[in-house]
Formats: sequence, C-alpha cells, structure tokens
Amino acid sequence: MDVRTLVLGAGAAGMMCAAHAGSDVLIVDHAKAPGEKIRISGGGRCNFTNMGVEPERFLSRNPHFAKSALTRYTQWDFLGLVQKHGIAWHEKTLGQLFCDGKATQIIEMLRAEMGNARLWLSTSVDEVTHDGARFRVRLTREGRTVEVTAHNLVLATGGLSIPKMGATGLAYRIARQFGHVLVETRPGLVPFTFSGAVLERLQALAGVATPARISAGGTAFDEALLFTHRGLSGPAVLQASSYWTEGEAVALDLDPRGTLLEALKAARSREGRKAPATHLAAHLPQRLAGALIPDGVPSRLADCSDAVLEGIVGGIREWRLTPAGTEGYRTAEVTLGGIGTEGLSSKTMESRHLPGLFAIGEAVDVTGWLGGYNFQWAWSSGWAAGTAIAAR
Repeated sequence: MDVRTLVLGAGAAGMMCAAHAGSDVLIVDHAKAPGEKIRISGGGRCNFTNMGVEPERFLSRNPHFAKSALTRYTQWDFLGLVQKHGIAWHEKTLGQLFCDGKATQIIEMLRAEMGNARLWLSTSVDEVTHDGARFRVRLTREGRTVEVTAHNLVLATGGLSIPKMGATGLAYRIARQFGHVLVETRPGLVPFTFSGAVLERLQALAGVATPARISAGGTAFDEALLFTHRGLSGPAVLQASSYWTEGEAVALDLDPRGTLLEALKAARSREGRKAPATHLAAHLPQRLAGALIPDGVPSRLADCSDAVLEGIVGGIREWRLTPAGTEGYRTAEVTLGGIGTEGLSSKTMESRHLPGLFAIGEAVDVTGWLGGYNFQWAWSSGWAAGTAIAAR
C-alpha cells in the first residue's frame, strides 16, 4: 500500500497534522481509540490551550525553537477552531481554557477536520526503513502484516509519560535510526516523593492543600500545594518539577503574599492569650498550622517576641526540602527532553537529516508549563508540519 503521508500516532499532534497535510493521509495508532490523552485531560474536560501562551513558558535545550510554530499557529487560532465547531468553553485560573462539556468534543472536532484521512487503530509499528526514495513501514493490523510505503513520515507518538496508556519510546528509536540526537528524557509535571523522617512528617499532612510558592532551578510558581502520602503534589509542585534537578532542594513559601508576620503581630496585641498555632490556623489549614510551630515556642502568643514570630514565619516562608525523587513516568503529565531540535526545521518540523521525515508534539524536546501549554505545542507543531506537507 502506498500513501503520500503516514502519521504515526493519533494523539493531539498527529491528528492536527493529518487535518492539515492535504490528501492521501494515513494515520495509525496502537490504541483502540484516537486521542486518549485528550480524553482524560483536564478532568475529562480538556484544558485545550491557555490565554497566556508565550515561548518563554516552554522548556527546551534550544529555547528559541518553539517560537516559529507557536507564533504562526497561536492559541487564538485554535480557539477559533473550537468556536467554529460550536464547542462551548470557559476560562479558569491563569488563563486556562476548558470545554464546558466533555473532552471528547475536541477529539470529534479533530476527526472532522481530518476529512478523508484514513485512521487505522489497534495497529502496531514493527519496522521503519527508507529505500532512498520512500519510507517503508511494516505494520501489524488485525493480526496481519501490512507494508505501507510513504513519501512523508510523521513521528507523533508522544513521549514516555503514562505508560499504562501505551506510551513508548517509538519516536525516539526511529529518530535515532535516521541520525537524530536525543536529549536525555525525564518525567515532567510530576509529583515529588520523599523518604525517611521527611516523608513521615509530610504523610501526617496528607490531604492538606494550601496556596504556596514553590521554587526549583531558579524558577518559582504560585499555585496550590497538596501534601500526599508519598510527598508533595498540586499544580505548584508539578510546575516546579520540570525545573528540578535530582539532589536539589526545593523551596516552599507557604505565605506567598507575605502578610503572615504582620498578622501574627496584630493578633498578639488583640488576643495574646491564645496559642500561636490557633492564630496561625486562621491563615493556614489547621493541621498544617499545628505542624509548623517549632518546638520550644511559648504556649501563648503574648509571650512570643518579635524574634520568635520572625522565626516561625521564616520557617513557613523558607521551608527547604530535598525530594528523594519523583513519581516517575507513571503519573508524569509530560516527558522532558526527546528528539533534539538541532536536527529539525523550526518552521516545518522536518528532519535536517532525511527529507520527508517530520517530528512533532511531545516527541520533540519542547515541553510546556502546566495549563494547556503542551496541547498548544501539539496544535502548533502539528499545524506547522501538516501545512508544510500540503504545500508540496
């Protein structure tokens, strides 16, 4: 079987590419349904993009690479597509856009945009070669071996995150086979884990959530923090995890607005007979407030000097913990690293080593922040590759 374009992966980037790649497109995926990560995203409502998409909110060894695709196919372009299909949406905190209804609406929209592109599901990729003129791809479909030849081959199989959904390193293996350098991969947007005495302390707070500023690798995020039985999670932690280096401490500021010290001083003059933890619980969850009072602190707030209060608040605002690790690809929302951008055109996403080979989406060394940024990269990079293919 011969096709003009074969897209490996029917996720966000792959379907977006197929929708713009012109005629004679075949898209294949090992899953039983397309867009499975879209389906589960955003609590089933799909955080499909963000109002604040900027290239600076993406990580890559080449921080400039993503700019071309992101500025030529923007969040406003995708939002326009959503509106064209009559999908109701709403904005949440920090510019995050969600469907009012189910995430499957986005999948249905993409399938409609794909038009006459053929979609083969429950299909595995066994071998990829190039004979000097075309790609030859051996597939297994419905228990039979099928060989497909293609002028263009698009790698859109994603990264290593959430292996229970079938994530593999297929795109990496094919890219390396054709001369591409890989940037070391690691889990991104993932909870931190701890061990020993630190873990015991955190486990006592499991289930507690509070606004916080979490800093790692010189970058800070002000969002919610969640204590878990394994360590720390919540949006602020997931964001910081992408900047964290193994062995490095992360800094927790549980008073990101910086108002706690003055509040405690004011309470001391009004209700000094009460315990410091009681007053602290007016600003933080009760269990957390009790755990943050150091040993040796006077039992009454009236007996706490300015220095004592400064010590209490200092520990709350500069709580440094060193994770044992992360929960890994099992729960990671994305994969950091991947196919090195130096081997790709930032305009078309085409290989600089082998004409006709393209890599898009999470497979590439471009990773966005939490909040719809990675979907926008899928839309933008898929559009860039698809329109480049269609223009030939």
